[in-house]
Amino acid sequence: MPLEAIRYNSLPRPSLQILDQLLLPHVESYFSVPTSAAGHAAIKSMRVRGAPAIAMVAALSLAVELSDLLEGGKLSDDAEEVAVFVREKLEFLKGSRPTAVNLGEAVGRLGRLVDRVGKEQGKRGSDVVRAYAVAAEKMLESDVRDNERIGEWGADWVLKKTEVGKTRKGDRVKVLTHCNTGSLATAGYGTALGIIRALHAHGTLAHAYCTETRPYNQGARLTAYELVHDKIPSTLIADSMAGALLHKEAGRIAAVVVGADRVAANGDTANKIGTYSLAVLAKFHGVKFLVAAPRTTIDMKTKSGEEIVVEERAKPEVTHIKGPRAEGGQVDVESAVTISIAAPGIDVWNPAFDVTPAQLIDGIATEVGVVEKDDNGQFNLGSIFQSDSH
Repeated sequence: MPLEAIRYNSLPRPSLQILDQLLLPHVESYFSVPTSAAGHAAIKSMRVRGAPAIAMVAALSLAVELSDLLEGGKLSDDAEEVAVFVREKLEFLKGSRPTAVNLGEAVGRLGRLVDRVGKEQGKRGSDVVRAYAVAAEKMLESDVRDNERIGEWGADWVLKKTEVGKTRKGDRVKVLTHCNTGSLATAGYGTALGIIRALHAHGTLAHAYCTETRPYNQGARLTAYELVHDKIPSTLIADSMAGALLHKEAGRIAAVVVGADRVAANGDTANKIGTYSLAVLAKFHGVKFLVAAPRTTIDMKTKSGEEIVVEERAKPEVTHIKGPRAEGGQVDVESAVTISIAAPGIDVWNPAFDVTPAQLIDGIATEVGVVEKDDNGQFNLGSIFQSDSH
């Protein structure tokens, strides 16, 4: 059973618990998120991360807070006043991780909902709260369903559209992934890691490789943790080993499969730093490069990657590393230490993401199908918003 990053209960009263990803892979511990302020802090500190999971935590933390305020008689009975209050909270949450488009999409969708309910004749403040809670809970349910569909579409594409997949003659395929795009980054199952899970479930995966994903090590800490948990045959590599791996495993690695934090209308994709490098390496080695993302990650208002604002994070994330003390093969989870690994005084550039140009991407797997380029070498992403089949 996949790991749960988010535990939400609507009854008897809404409550939200999140798996603390800063403690993984050594400690599995959940903490409560009772307010939007707590949700904002959890996202900002990366105790929760991954574009879909960020949106879920933001939306659900506010649902819990609104329920508690309503129960305590601390909310206005005026529907429009409550709608304005919710809007302000949503905008506050939106600022926690600006690159993740899922968060902005959720804020916009929920904001329009409360505005509409707030203006309806005869509605009260409690009606706005209940409408918001129902919508936030449906987002959680649909995210898991969409991830499973992405997994199936993506797995089918890897087997039918890659050179290794098309010529495998019954052999299983190998794939390489980056960062963490599994249950820990979503409401459940995962996007790129969901494709790996689907290949494994169908008996068509020989091996998965994951990068450590410096400087925050989401691959080493989180993806490796999920792969081991699910008993998927896998190997961890340092980021700088990817080129050597693609050369060594030529003819056996079918695809590089990654997630996305924002996909522009032309297919340019912002994802964890290091994704661009992998795309260049994949192109050189003739390996297909597949992006996995729900439609909520596709930002049709952003024309290209040039318009994507990339978040820069703190310098110590590069110059220091933190973890439990390990001696003689034993890990002491009670003894966390921070170690300096860089020369004191050196300057640091630490972008959280990079933008991979569309020309390096072969397909974008969504919950309604895999979008490929047309005869002019362009992605027509608008087509997947016109119907639920592709």
